[in-house]
Amino acid sequence: MHFGLIIYGSLSTLSGGYLYDRLLVRHLETHGHRVTVVSLPWRNYLRHLGDNLNPRVLHRLRDPGVDLWIQDELNHPSFFLLNRRLREASPAPIVSLVHHLRSDERHPRPLLSLYRAVERAYLRSVDAFIFNSRTTQAAVASLRGEPLPPHIVAYPGGDRLHPHAEAAFIRSRAHEPGPLRVLFLGNLIPRKGLHVLLQALARLRPAEAVLDVVGGETFAPAYARRMRRLAQEPALRGRVRFHGRQDDEPLRRLLRQAQVLAVPSQYEGFGIVYLEGMGFGLPVLAGERGAAWEFVTPGENGFLLPAADDTAVAQLATHLRHLHRHRDALAAMGLAARRRYEQHPTWEESLARIGGFLEGLHREATPAIFP
Repeated sequence: MHFGLIIYGSLSTLSGGYLYDRLLVRHLETHGHRVTVVSLPWRNYLRHLGDNLNPRVLHRLRDPGVDLWIQDELNHPSFFLLNRRLREASPAPIVSLVHHLRSDERHPRPLLSLYRAVERAYLRSVDAFIFNSRTTQAAVASLRGEPLPPHIVAYPGGDRLHPHAEAAFIRSRAHEPGPLRVLFLGNLIPRKGLHVLLQALARLRPAEAVLDVVGGETFAPAYARRMRRLAQEPALRGRVRFHGRQDDEPLRRLLRQAQVLAVPSQYEGFGIVYLEGMGFGLPVLAGERGAAWEFVTPGENGFLLPAADDTAVAQLATHLRHLHRHRDALAAMGLAARRRYEQHPTWEESLARIGGFLEGLHREATPAIFP
């Protein structure tokens, strides 16, 4: 089969969604399919909306050889109207790969109304869906307001880094003396909540916790600079190390030496990083909004934090202090995290299900019916 994948920017972009897209392309190509990646430039939301009326965008998609289009839902502002014209130009079914909805993030009320209207129109313009979690599936069904067309829930895997964390290692690491070693892993953008974690860390004594921060700083540079300044305040000075973006091998080392993974995100459509941390036997402190609840069980293998920043700061500080003082509990939660990771589908298992789903859609070749 010949697939067309539509994304913004580069497939090598550092994020969980782009990782999913990248591994899907690799899987399809490995299994004999052809994938043409169509990249539209990153611009602001208003200019993306203008793509629907831009004849040059449609011209790039006039490819009769494509058997099926896969659109990363991130591209929804460029296609909420254009998909009708795309179908006229190319009869291939359109499948939306949804990582999470923009309208599920925090936005000022007038913008949120716009995002919901545009996103709803987009979700009604496609023939099928790939969801990364049941939470994302439910969010799309609610916003779309119509019965879902053919769809599949295919969880991301957590085995990309091939984690090794034996039970004896997890127990021994939990009881190592010194401050609790906390790891933040994610791009430095407001949604990921590093500011919440730093404020929580400031409530603890230096002997109670230290922090390593791993993640790209180019997505929201003003925010990243503010986080570095915050880390230099007296309560935090000398306790926070910024590592920037890391390749797989140094990232494995950081995950093995950490004792807790804390990413108090405001929303995650899935949260691949949480599952990857659990593979290394790390208890996870995650935001409660989004899909983390599907595999993080509070008090067993981690904790879920409320969306409100002030409350999240207080609870996060309490949890970190508890795990520092009660190392048996830290070890037990780390072991539970590893067990939960082992129960989860691998990337290969999930991607194989997607491949079968897409091949089935092609065989059915059922056109979309628009309202």
